[in-house]
Amino acid sequence: MGLVDSLFGKDARKFLKRKDSDAAEAGRALEELRSSLYNELKTSEGAKRQQQRFCGPVVAMSFNFFVAVGIILANKLVMGRVGFNFPIFLTLIHYTVAWILLAFFKSLSLLPMSPPSKTTPFSSLFSLGAVMAFASGLANTSLKHNSVGFYQMAKIAVTPTIVLAEFVLFKKTISSTKVMALAVVSLGVAIATVTDLEFNLFGALVAVAWIIPSAINKILWSNLQQQANWTALALMWKTTPFTVFFLLALMPWLDPPGVLLFKWDLANSSAILVSALLGFLLQWSGALALGATSATSHVVLGQFKTCVILLGGYVIFGSDPGFISICGAVAALAGMSVYTWLNLPGKSIDHISSKQLPKQNVNVSKPKAEADDGGGETGVTVVSVDPLLSKTITANIV
Repeated sequence: MGLVDSLFGKDARKFLKRKDSDAAEAGRALEELRSSLYNELKTSEGAKRQQQRFCGPVVAMSFNFFVAVGIILANKLVMGRVGFNFPIFLTLIHYTVAWILLAFFKSLSLLPMSPPSKTTPFSSLFSLGAVMAFASGLANTSLKHNSVGFYQMAKIAVTPTIVLAEFVLFKKTISSTKVMALAVVSLGVAIATVTDLEFNLFGALVAVAWIIPSAINKILWSNLQQQANWTALALMWKTTPFTVFFLLALMPWLDPPGVLLFKWDLANSSAILVSALLGFLLQWSGALALGATSATSHVVLGQFKTCVILLGGYVIFGSDPGFISICGAVAALAGMSVYTWLNLPGKSIDHISSKQLPKQNVNVSKPKAEADDGGGETGVTVVSVDPLLSKTITANIV
């Protein structure tokens, strides 16, 4: 320091000390932040606050949208070029990889704490895991036995089913303006995507049977997170084992034989692994979107993805879906815009009953998306289909 004093004087020494002090304060601040985040994850309430803080409706739904597009392309590669025509087994791989990743997070103490077991009945977690498996399996079977247009019609029917189910289960109603906006969305998507309606009795029965599990699946994911302090990752950790079990039971009935004869070389296995990793991200992002918004909003997000892909193919790649389809997609986007505007803070006039999930009696911190209608193909693994792509595209969409 004597050399510093002789060359630059006491002011330089004070400056260096101030720099050292600032660096030490910054280090302490970072350590306190790290410690605070770690401690927050040790309670279900704290973990829920962090999820709401960093994954609001816009972030969660954007995350889900981009991952959904990515997994459609990945699964098209797996089930098209690779030739892996075992959709239930592919879904099983997705959930198994997700379970392994969640176990790894838990071993590093990175998995958020679950709420106390007494706040959520075991039957609710078991039912959610089972419903996820059946929604996925029936969706894949519907795609196998129905035309894309008929599948899209069944998918559109999920929206009114959710509205009706939430009214029956929770006495939740939505405003007439939102009903009109949702009707425009559904009609627009139908006009844009339903070009073939080949009827198959068995396929039609499967499609109808899929609608209810798909709707209940989204409702449970949304309500368990919003009413019982569950985070997406914690709920995935608790329900994934049940989903894996039921998928194992469904696979012999819904998948064709020959999975053991598939060529499991490095290229094929790598493509399936990439699909599985995207499946985990999609399951997570879908759960986040359902926790931040509502079941209805998540369905609208899926329809938005379909319209964007259709219009994007027309604008960017010069595909010609037809004038009527384009008009339907534009009308659907307009309806989605109105629905989104109605969900902005101060615009919602929905009535939400105080009725909670069965056997739950907990005080909850509501998410910032409370302005939504009460509560967007994780965590739910269900099937997603795009009319411009292959008929056998599967995706984990919450």
